[in-house]
Amino acid sequence: MADRRKALIIGGGIAGMSAAIALREAGLEVHLCDQDPHWRVYGAGITITGPTLRAMGRLGILNAVLEQGYAADGIDICSAEGRLLFQLDTRSKALGAIPSAGGILRPVLHKIMSERLLALTPTVMLGVTVDAIEWHGDLATVRFSNGASATYDLVVGADGIYSRTRQQMFQDAPVPRYAGQMCWRLMMPRHPDIKRRTFFLGGPAKVGLNPVAPDQMYMFYLEAQAQPVWREEENLHEVLRELMQDYGGVLQEIAEGLTRTSNIICRPLETVLAGESWVFGNAVLIGDAAHATTPQLASGAGMGIEDGLVLGEEIARHDHVPTALENFMRRRYDRCKLVVDSSLEISRLERERAAPQAQTAIVEKALAALSEEF
Repeated sequence: MADRRKALIIGGGIAGMSAAIALREAGLEVHLCDQDPHWRVYGAGITITGPTLRAMGRLGILNAVLEQGYAADGIDICSAEGRLLFQLDTRSKALGAIPSAGGILRPVLHKIMSERLLALTPTVMLGVTVDAIEWHGDLATVRFSNGASATYDLVVGADGIYSRTRQQMFQDAPVPRYAGQMCWRLMMPRHPDIKRRTFFLGGPAKVGLNPVAPDQMYMFYLEAQAQPVWREEENLHEVLRELMQDYGGVLQEIAEGLTRTSNIICRPLETVLAGESWVFGNAVLIGDAAHATTPQLASGAGMGIEDGLVLGEEIARHDHVPTALENFMRRRYDRCKLVVDSSLEISRLERERAAPQAQTAIVEKALAALSEEF
């Protein structure tokens, strides 16, 4: 039986689409708005953990992700010279037969999720932002940038780390802060020696390679810098080659092959945790709008997907939206804070060039906790 309640999702990224899918399946009328008129996604590949793959299964997209992405258990830990030091076993009984790690191209994941959502016939408004939200009891009247307005029982802010919704809801909300590292990302054909996530530790910075398709992979290089550093795009290949001069093996091959046409992006890592509650009346923040993390645990996308699933479950269980949102916070806060805190601790150890075992111990502990049901 259809739920008569109406929900607005602000932001059409991973978290927003997850919430829209879950709320549509709960029977709500769902409107989703995104500021990009073309609903595009930028970036290279993303790493997917086993818990994220499990959440994708509950969202109904796991088979498509496994078919179009890449999955492999474990993490190879190598020295800066490229010698295998040890392997992390990422498998967990809690995950059952689900692979414990993988990767996928961001545009591919966006296509999979948007097709899944559109099949549920939501109302999608592109090139539209929210100008104002006015509360009248349990209802929100939302005025959009195109001049339209509508009334909603639930408003979901999923508009990313620089969320305008967070600013509108919480005047004293924290702002994103720089986490001390510049993240270089490089897309390239998959090297035949790279069969799973591979980390290179012990050098000037942490470097990782991760397959995102049978024939593609991406590299990340986490450069410690006290303040963000901006470089000219036409010189990125030269700077990255210089940064990688102390690495051997596959990384040496990659560095020697860098050219002006290499697919390189470099951005500062930022994080934000929007307090102990992300709820304001019948509105809630999810995903990066509430708990943007650095990528050390490869769980940012996963936490956003889980947020959407849990929100859908709680809204389906409770007619009273504030009760649903209270339960949502009870289920989500500690888990998401674990990801943010653990990622920042790993980042600190990376910047201090701590022993590989010290860095990976936090990864193992956090992934074990995240393998438990959410």
